[in-house]
Amino acid sequence: MDVAGTSGGGNSLPSVGRDATRRRVCYFYDPTMGNFYYGNGHPMKPHRVRMTHALLETYGLLNHMRVLRPIPAHERDFCRFHADDYIAFLRAADPSVGNNPATLRRFNIDDVECPIFHDLYKYCQLYAGASLSAAKQLNFDHYDIVINWSGGLHHAKKSMASGFCYVNDAVLAILSLLETRDRVLYVDIDIHHGDGVEEAFYTTDRVMTVSFHKFGSYFPGTGHIDDIGYDRGKYYAVNVPLDDGMDDESYLYVFKPVVAKAIEVFRPKAIVLQCGADSLSGDRLGSFNLSVRGHGECVKYMRSFNVPMMLLGGGGYTLHNVARCWCYETGVALGIEVDNKIPDHQYIEYFAPFYGIHLPTTNMVNKNSRKSLDGTIAKVLANLSKLRAAPSVQFKEQSSSMELDESDDDEDDGSDYHCDEDEEDTSESDE
Repeated sequence: MDVAGTSGGGNSLPSVGRDATRRRVCYFYDPTMGNFYYGNGHPMKPHRVRMTHALLETYGLLNHMRVLRPIPAHERDFCRFHADDYIAFLRAADPSVGNNPATLRRFNIDDVECPIFHDLYKYCQLYAGASLSAAKQLNFDHYDIVINWSGGLHHAKKSMASGFCYVNDAVLAILSLLETRDRVLYVDIDIHHGDGVEEAFYTTDRVMTVSFHKFGSYFPGTGHIDDIGYDRGKYYAVNVPLDDGMDDESYLYVFKPVVAKAIEVFRPKAIVLQCGADSLSGDRLGSFNLSVRGHGECVKYMRSFNVPMMLLGGGGYTLHNVARCWCYETGVALGIEVDNKIPDHQYIEYFAPFYGIHLPTTNMVNKNSRKSLDGTIAKVLANLSKLRAAPSVQFKEQSSSMELDESDDDEDDGSDYHCDEDEEDTSESDE
């Protein structure tokens, strides 16, 4: 599907009913995701995905989309990108068994950032399996937007864990999308640079990576504006380095022209949008000042181009704000404006004292001057302008979705979700 323009989006995807603003949306969720626990005091808490799901349920959003329980990823799925010995290590990882210190260092496993915890491999299978199942649904053209809030773990490398991430589900999903589409655009709005995804596709012109992130003495320390890709991938890596205090106005001032130009020159056949919520105001590890509505505006803008899209989670370490954000953005995907007042449900006290989806941002100083942002935009757009046309690739035609056995698809890529199965509350009082 070619994009007709950039300022107002692209051509329409098939809609549901008469409402042209609606999309066919499929959401992946496993009820055991909230059971996984990185350890006492660790900022990454998979329980946030369960909290998000509870909000989607209480708002009635689950009734407006297909809800599937993903099939866990297999070792062969992981090894499409990751090294065999690294995946073998994860598969055998057991917190009750001692490990060779040299092996732990080799795979960047420690007790602080990337610990071994109970059922670590199963955790990887579930979040990566959800992204792979979502990619398959896009490949079949069954849905316009697919969602996996447990995914977006963008720091994992080929042979090592990094930044709370063990396997890179975004890379695996993109590789799957490339089986039926010749160009995939990856956009990352996590406060941290999407280094693992950029590194995986740094030398190819079939994937463009665009990352908006804090840069300078901040993890992972990569994502300089002059990092633009290499060889065939030159100019297909796009980095937009930012400073503390980014507010909605400044963020969107940069985001929209960069994304519009990227879509204009690259003409993607699918988009993967990593929606890390650590760029929100008040995040435990972040230093941006975005509101839920501002963060969601990025999703809304990407949706306006009407390119098949996958929404992934990512960072986000203030649990109640992550759930607010991803619930709101699910509504954006569906074309539904959720009410600000959060209905009563099992996690309602997490949202005290305001009990609303939208919270005020802080008065922190925005260190991004308009002059510096203009300079960043100008340089990025100049690089993108050097790509005069979308790449031409030798591409084997795949079977059309009309030729695929849909009963097979249902068997292989998730069953309809039934609530409350195998759920166990592992939440902590500290956020």
